[in-house]
Amino acid sequence: MTVLRRTMERFLRRTELRSTDSYCSSCLYRSSLPAPMFSRNDFSVWSILKKCIGLELSKITMPIVFNEPLSFLQRISEYMEHTYLIQKACSQSDSIERMQTVAAFAVSAVASQWDRTGKPFNPLLGETYELTREDQGFRLISEQVSHHPPISAFHTESLAGDFVFHGSIYPKLKFWGKSVEAEPKGTITLEIYKHKEAYTWTNPFCCVHNIILGKLWIEQYGTVEIVNHSTGEKCVLNFKPCGMFGKELHRVEGYIQDKSKKKRCVIYGKWTECMWSVDPQVYEAHRKLEKKGTTDTKKQKPEEPESVNEDADEMPEVQETVAVIPGSTLLWRISSRPPHSAEMYNFTNFAVTLNELEPGMEGVLAPTDCRLRPDIRAMENGNMDEASREKERLEEKQRAARKERAKDGEEWSTRWFQLGTNPYTASQDWLYTGGYFNRKYTDCPDIY
Repeated sequence: MTVLRRTMERFLRRTELRSTDSYCSSCLYRSSLPAPMFSRNDFSVWSILKKCIGLELSKITMPIVFNEPLSFLQRISEYMEHTYLIQKACSQSDSIERMQTVAAFAVSAVASQWDRTGKPFNPLLGETYELTREDQGFRLISEQVSHHPPISAFHTESLAGDFVFHGSIYPKLKFWGKSVEAEPKGTITLEIYKHKEAYTWTNPFCCVHNIILGKLWIEQYGTVEIVNHSTGEKCVLNFKPCGMFGKELHRVEGYIQDKSKKKRCVIYGKWTECMWSVDPQVYEAHRKLEKKGTTDTKKQKPEEPESVNEDADEMPEVQETVAVIPGSTLLWRISSRPPHSAEMYNFTNFAVTLNELEPGMEGVLAPTDCRLRPDIRAMENGNMDEASREKERLEEKQRAARKERAKDGEEWSTRWFQLGTNPYTASQDWLYTGGYFNRKYTDCPDIY
């Protein structure tokens, strides 16, 4: 009861601070990691990866040098960094405006991957992560519901009862010689109660270049379709591959159409910077002027063809600004990263807080929570040798438990999610069964 009372006192303290002009949403959370990241420069990865070309990496034990000190469950929670966009959509009366805001949220949800070249730890079967942010008005629970294939399920709900945001993610990773590609299988669903609306989409592909040699860099590409199942409206976003000379690197462009398939607005920008919307006619007129070379937007110097490098994929020079078309409306702009972010795995301010274990939390959290994983904790504290030993121990413990279940003919039973049918897409989905925040964890598995 003492721990729960302290947790409630902390909640009341945050509520009190929110009512003052000096309140900062991040002032009650840490702003840096306990230790700077290690250098990967002296580690040869080719000896590990040369046997993995074309294979799915989830089935291969990787050395800890590839990791960042977060579980993939914690990485999923970074979708919620820009929760204010969902809250804005809840308050908007026009369905096209809501779709614009939801599209901005879908882009913002993957923005934290910019320059994040470290791999999150694979969650152990039964691992969980909870996150409550009163300052942002939500609470989240996620669980690793399958190991082969690795599937992570999550459920987020508004503390005010405005929305739920949920899904199950199966990230297929493949190594292609010089790069690692992540295919984000799984559907994401956002339900806005006030408007009785449900939106679904999937994330774009993500590729990390120069795994073996050269400067690591990331691109995201593919088509993302956001469907409003209540109105029939659809948003189609094209995350563009960088192209031969890098002109399209990080660019996102698309449109919103109503149920009669009429284009209502064009959306454009970069997933690393900002997103804008503009009237389709204004956009087309601008494109015509652009082809004639008479637009007011800043012209960019023609790019010189780069010399071919057989050892590394050259990272294109990043154009730092989006050319804004007159008459456009800003939908979202990325938050600045903390000082020395490069020394903290390029974490955002939000990501820095995710593995924080505050006094008293250990008595409240489920024993399966990521914050209690000893290998991630050791890595965060800068103890790489201990982190490597603990990672190996936990993986062996998981293998032994799987063999024991197989010997006894037992099936793994999930705790907080069950396999069902997404009511909007009719596809298989892992759905939250409820009860996690009742704090009854006596039958949780011993995974650490």
